[in-house]
Amino acid sequence: MASGKLTPRQKMINLMYLVFIAMLALNMSKEVLSAFGLMNEQFESSNVDATKTNKDMHEALTAKAAENPSFANAKAVSDKAKAISEQFYNYIESLKTSLTKDIEKVDGKLPYEAMDKGDKIDEDWFEGDGYSKKGKEIVAAIEKYKSDMKAALGNDVKYKSVAAEIDARFNTADVKAQDGAMKSYLDYHYKGFPSIASLTKLSAMQNNVKVIEANIFNIALGKAALEATSMNKYTAIVVLDKNAYFQGEKVTGKVVLGRYDSNTKPTSFSGPGRIDPASGQAVIDMTAGAVGEQKISGKFTFLEDGKTVPLPFEGSYVVVPRPNSATISADKMNVVYRGVVNPMTISFAGVSDNNVTANAPGMTKGGKPGKYEIRPGAGNELVINVSAKLPDGKVVSDKKMFRIKGIPAPVGTIRGEDGVVKGPKNSLEVSTVGAKLVDFDFEVDIDVTGFNLKVTGQPTVVVSGNKLNAQAKAVLSKAGRGDQVTISEIKTKLRGAGNYMMPKTAPVIYEIQ
Repeated sequence: MASGKLTPRQKMINLMYLVFIAMLALNMSKEVLSAFGLMNEQFESSNVDATKTNKDMHEALTAKAAENPSFANAKAVSDKAKAISEQFYNYIESLKTSLTKDIEKVDGKLPYEAMDKGDKIDEDWFEGDGYSKKGKEIVAAIEKYKSDMKAALGNDVKYKSVAAEIDARFNTADVKAQDGAMKSYLDYHYKGFPSIASLTKLSAMQNNVKVIEANIFNIALGKAALEATSMNKYTAIVVLDKNAYFQGEKVTGKVVLGRYDSNTKPTSFSGPGRIDPASGQAVIDMTAGAVGEQKISGKFTFLEDGKTVPLPFEGSYVVVPRPNSATISADKMNVVYRGVVNPMTISFAGVSDNNVTANAPGMTKGGKPGKYEIRPGAGNELVINVSAKLPDGKVVSDKKMFRIKGIPAPVGTIRGEDGVVKGPKNSLEVSTVGAKLVDFDFEVDIDVTGFNLKVTGQPTVVVSGNKLNAQAKAVLSKAGRGDQVTISEIKTKLRGAGNYMMPKTAPVIYEIQ
């Protein structure tokens, strides 16, 4: 901020200062001396306010730098300006104290009307036509303040106007008087003036110090804030409403400006991941949930102006089954068997089981996700209908037809063996006649409820149950070594299948040894 940004009060003070400078050419009446005193009070009051304002700005800049390293350079410049300004301001204050130390105050105020002499400064600051040691010290102090301040500002173009303002407000070059003669800086401004006028000028110089300091703080804050929010810190980021879509589904989302700035670091983070200490970014680290659309959420916490600011976030992603196996089907082998429980797995890619519905005659839900059981009834075909509710609310469906086949014919067994079984006669007497399905993948339990027993040369015996009765044993006792006993007409019942009729069971032959 250059001098054009002065407050209305400061403008008024400067105007009054110019008016009173012009009045110095007149005889100093008591009223004029009192007016200078009041002017000095205005400057000193303004300096008190400026000191407080500048202190607040510097503290705000310090707090910003603690939160955001983008303000570090601005704080460094401001720290230097503050120290230089404070040192020079106090030096001017020492000149004012030296000027008024022998003047006795009345009711706590300087006797402005009695401060009409300038011999104190004339004797201390000047020697002949030049400066005394003290005068040279004062000019050197002003020049040091100027050079130190401009060095603190460096070559940054944003402070160029302040550097020019420092040169203008603290110009110690010779001045051309109204009579055309060239006078040195202190001679022109202080020699021969009433002490109250010189005191006011020194207070005005202190005010200039505060104005310069305030301008530096304002530019530092604005420059750092601009740098922190500069567009080169941003990048355009595509944020979709979810991270997976089905073919033909409407893709929705937004494009936002995001910052990849390592200087903007949260004080805390809660969510499925952790904060990378190097970049300050949140790194997602979690295990994908169940198949279907899943939510992801959490919260950042930042420190701004000494206060904790929460920043929650929420998003979604879609989990699809891992492709760890191929789907291979024999189109002509889509078969379910009547009379047994046909286990089946039904799913819809990318949709969780709770959003999948399947139905068919004789089908029930199994005990695990995606598992079903089918018990076909009458007919030769069965159609399974499947529908799924997608994450966007739409419903899709599919169906598949299966052939219904009966269970293949079982074969008779003795002692669990089929075909021609050999053994001693007494072994057959106590053996159990059974039946089994050969090369059938389903686990089935078959009960034998009866059979016919035929020994060569002997009448056929009809037996009820699955073991030889007394009549069958009597016929068997007449058989000799090498004779064959045929077990046929084996009646079977499929356990747990109700009235389902099994196909005719193949006989089993027992050869006596």
